[in-house]
Amino acid sequence: MSADKNMYQTSDTSSRIIRAAEQLFAEQGFKETTMRQITTLADVNLAAVNYHFGSKKGLIQSVAERSLTPLCDAIEEGLARLDANISAPALEELLQVLATALVRVHGRNAYALAVLMRLLDLAYRPAQQGLQSFMHTQYGKRMAVFMHYLRQETQSLDEREFFWRLHFMMGSVIFTLSNMHVLIALDKPGTEVDAAVEVQAILQRMVPVISAGLLAPGNSDPG
Repeated sequence: MSADKNMYQTSDTSSRIIRAAEQLFAEQGFKETTMRQITTLADVNLAAVNYHFGSKKGLIQSVAERSLTPLCDAIEEGLARLDANISAPALEELLQVLATALVRVHGRNAYALAVLMRLLDLAYRPAQQGLQSFMHTQYGKRMAVFMHYLRQETQSLDEREFFWRLHFMMGSVIFTLSNMHVLIALDKPGTEVDAAVEVQAILQRMVPVISAGLLAPGNSDPG
């Protein structure tokens, strides 16, 4: 009986730490959030964090998994639902799969999108090779099919141009979703809105814009 109780307590402690870190990372960012803030919100000591996650880096990776794993699940399921007879889904279909996956992740975890956007932003910093390696190792293969289809739909672009278009797309998504609450407030000042409905509406607006940007004529300047 005592062993079962200890297992429950361990799991509960770990969950409290994860939830506290997730909330603070979403609201403040990874660098700005201190371990003291996390332990205070989770009502645990630093030793508990080190025991369960080893370090702040380990905690960030565990929080990342709570957004990235369900996102990959949703993208894979979305691709599987597309007509199996279509050799390559249309670009807007692919972007719709991505948008639907993001909405689904948001619906299950209110902090997931903010964490995901901050995570992608952090991963592009030069000093984050460890995080880059973690994301590539854990999720690179899972995103490979989506990226393959995306590249098929942008064959008119050379590799260099596709690289930049892809990152323009990611930058647009990161900025919009990281600031969506501010943008919603600016769009509908003083109005009480359904956040889940607004997120879906934002993503639906983004799909045709991103699609057009990805398929726009390439830069003729080779420099």
